[in-house]
Amino acid sequence: MQTLPEINTTTVWIALPMLVCFFALMIGVGFACRKHTADVNSFVLGGRQVGPWLTAFAFGTSYFSAVIFVGYAGQFGWNFGLASTWIGLGNAFIGSLLAWTVLGRRTRVMTQHLNSKTMPDFFEKRYDSSKLKVIASFIVFVFLIPYTASLYNGLSSLFNNVFAVPYWVVVVIMAILTGVYVIFGGYMATAVNDFIQGIIMLVGIIAVIVSVLQQNGGFNKAVESLGIQSGTEYTSIFGADPVFLFFVVMLTSLGTWGLPQMVGKFYSIKDEGSIKKGTIISTLFAIIVAGGCYFLGGFGRLYESEMQQAGYISESSVVMYDKVIPTMLSNLTPVIVALVVVLVLAASMSTLSSLVLTSASTITLDVIKPAIGKKKKIDEKKSVLIMRIFIVFFIVISAVIAILKDSLWKDSVFIAQMMGVSWGALAGAFLAPFLYGLYWKKTTKASVIASFIFGTGLEIIQLCISVGWITINGGILGFVFRNSLYSGVFAMVGGLILVPIVSLFTQNTLPRNINAKFECYDAQVITNKKDSLG
Repeated sequence: MQTLPEINTTTVWIALPMLVCFFALMIGVGFACRKHTADVNSFVLGGRQVGPWLTAFAFGTSYFSAVIFVGYAGQFGWNFGLASTWIGLGNAFIGSLLAWTVLGRRTRVMTQHLNSKTMPDFFEKRYDSSKLKVIASFIVFVFLIPYTASLYNGLSSLFNNVFAVPYWVVVVIMAILTGVYVIFGGYMATAVNDFIQGIIMLVGIIAVIVSVLQQNGGFNKAVESLGIQSGTEYTSIFGADPVFLFFVVMLTSLGTWGLPQMVGKFYSIKDEGSIKKGTIISTLFAIIVAGGCYFLGGFGRLYESEMQQAGYISESSVVMYDKVIPTMLSNLTPVIVALVVVLVLAASMSTLSSLVLTSASTITLDVIKPAIGKKKKIDEKKSVLIMRIFIVFFIVISAVIAILKDSLWKDSVFIAQMMGVSWGALAGAFLAPFLYGLYWKKTTKASVIASFIFGTGLEIIQLCISVGWITINGGILGFVFRNSLYSGVFAMVGGLILVPIVSLFTQNTLPRNINAKFECYDAQVITNKKDSLG
C-alpha cells in the first residue's frame, strides 16, 4: 500500500477551484471547436488558417512539458548549476528562432503544394515512395508512445505532495480530460488550449522564480550562497561539465527540427505575416519558459540538506532528480504552490494533446486509410472517426504504460531507457531527410532510408547498452554511447552528413518530376508595398 504524505489543506483549497476552472475551460474549448472538425484538413491542420499567436504558443507548449519543469530542470540544474540556463537559451534561439526561420515558410509552402498532412505523408510525396511513408509511420508509432508515457512522470511527485492522491488517479484524470477536448475539437481545440496553457506557464514560471529568489535573500545572495555551498563551478558561465552541457543544448534544441509533432505546427500556419510574428512570439515564449525553468533548476543545490533529510539523496550520493523542484517548492506560499500545480498540468496536457494528435493522424492517414482504401474508399467523416478512435488508443496505452511503470515496472530499466531514447531516435531519423527535402533537389530516396536506419539504429544500440545487453568500454564508441543525449546528437549530426553523401552516390533513386515539387517556391504572388518592396 502506497504511503501518502501529509497535505497542506490551505494549498488544496486554493488549488482545487483553480483546477476545476482550468478543466472546465479546456473542455469548453473542445466543444466550441467542433465546427473545425468537419474534414481531415480541419481536424488535423485547422484548415491551414491558424494565426501567429496560436501557432507560436502551440509550438512552445508542445516543446516544453512537465518533463522539462520537474525532471530536466532538476537534473541539469543540479549537474550544471546556473550554467543550465544555456539549455533554455539554446532551446529559444536554436530550437525556436532558427527552427522557425529555416523551416517555417518552406514547410508551409511545400506541404500545401504536395498536399501532405503529416511528416510520413511528406516523405512519400516528396520522394515518390509509399515505403518511406510506412517506415516513417512505424518509427513514429514505436517511439512516440514511450515519449508520450513519460509526460505523466512530471506530475507524480508534485500532485502526490499537494493532494496526497495516488499517481494513477492523476494519470487517469489528465488522460480523460486531454482526450475529451482533442477528440471533439481536433487541432483547433489543441491550439486554443495551448494558448491558454501557455499563458499559465508564463505566469507560473515567473512567479516561482521570484518566490524562490526571495526565499533565498534575492538574486545576488542566492548566487553567493550557491557558490559557497556547492562550489564556484556551479555559478560559473559554463558549469561543472561544459562538454556534457553542449550535448544537452544540442539535443534539446536541434532535436525539435526533426520531431513530427513540432514541425507539424508549420503545416497549419495561416500566412506570411503569421510566420514573422510567430517566430518572435515563439522565441520570447521559449526564453521565458525554458530559460526560466533551467535558471530555476540552477539553484537546486541550495536545497541539498532538505533533499538529504527527505531521503532523496542516497548514502552513495545518488540523487532523485525528480524531487529537486518539488523540494524547492515545498516551503513556498500555498498560492504559488497551487499555481505551480496548474502550471505542471497545463505543460503536460499541452504536449500530450500534440503527441496523440500527431500519432493518431499518422497512423490513420498514412497506414490505415491507404490499406483499407485499396478495397473501398474512406470518406472524410470516416477518416476523422478513425483518428478519434486512435486518439483514444494512444491516450489509453500511454496512460497504462505510465501507471504500470510507476507500480509494477518501477525498477524496469528497459521502460525508462526506452523513454530516454525516443527523442533522439525520432530527431535522428527525420531531421536530415526533412530539412534537405525542403531545400535540396538532389536528395534521394536511398539517402532517406539511410538516415532512418542510422538514426533509429544508433538509438536502439544505445537502448541495448543502457539495459546491459551490450557492453562498450571507452574509446570513441564509449564516448558516442555515454548516454542517450550523446548518441542522440550523433544521430542528428550524422544524418546531416550522411544524407548528402549517400545522395551523391545514389542519384538513380532521385524522385521523378523533382522540379515540379520545387516550383511552389517560384510561384509569383501579389502583395502590398507595406509587406514587400520587391
